[in-house]
Amino acid sequence: MPPAKKRPRAYDPAKTRAAVLAQFDHVHRAVLTLTPEQLALPTRLGAWTVRELAAHVTMAVRSVIRGVAAPEPATRDLTLLEWPLATRKYAGDVDHDTREIAEAEVTGPASLAALYEETGRRFADALAGASDERLIATRFGGVRLGDFLVTRTVELIVHTDDLNAATGLAVPYERGALAACTRLLADALAVKAPGGSVEVRVPPHAVVQCVEGPRHTRGTPPNVVETDPLTWIRLATGRTAWAEALSAAHVHASGERADLSPHLPVLG
Repeated sequence: MPPAKKRPRAYDPAKTRAAVLAQFDHVHRAVLTLTPEQLALPTRLGAWTVRELAAHVTMAVRSVIRGVAAPEPATRDLTLLEWPLATRKYAGDVDHDTREIAEAEVTGPASLAALYEETGRRFADALAGASDERLIATRFGGVRLGDFLVTRTVELIVHTDDLNAATGLAVPYERGALAACTRLLADALAVKAPGGSVEVRVPPHAVVQCVEGPRHTRGTPPNVVETDPLTWIRLATGRTAWAEALSAAHVHASGERADLSPHLPVLG
């Protein structure tokens, strides 16, 4: 008999909403301090400057606003665990939309501040009257609002880290948002590389089993990978290479199957 299918991880809807709102507020406060010179700085995201990156962060929540405002889709087309691997398909559209918003709405610090103020207000209003069980329209099709909000923790935490790397700012990582982001990306690894031969530990937020091979059942696992949340997020999104993290001792890996490089990144 095949092993029982693991139930998807549950997320507390109220905590997820609070975490998304808080992380957006952290970024909002930080972008108010950006100078024209900082907005022109390069980022680790190819040709994007800080200006494009800041514009893209608003897109992460504007997509929720648009989804809630649109008629409810008839079908659910994407589950939470399908989202990380589906993002690659839409990378070109995201880049185009980001540049369009940056060109049209971000001409300097004042216009950026106005964009964030409007986005934050409309985002809070949209969430106030919407059920987490409601399906919303997204570029991925119909998605449950509660699930889509969990994906927003990934967008916000990852791009907060990008912003910090580009500017030297110390924008905080909201604990609830960091936890949800870490867990979703860890679970996505288990989906991409199913199995039970490697235990991946990202304390204090996530532990998952993955990679085909002999399944560990008791005692000390023979193949263990352990790292901190931000290093895991950078690995899972391609910001840091596996070999680089190992050489810097940001990842501890033991066992002959504990090389995750063939399975990274997990976010397209």
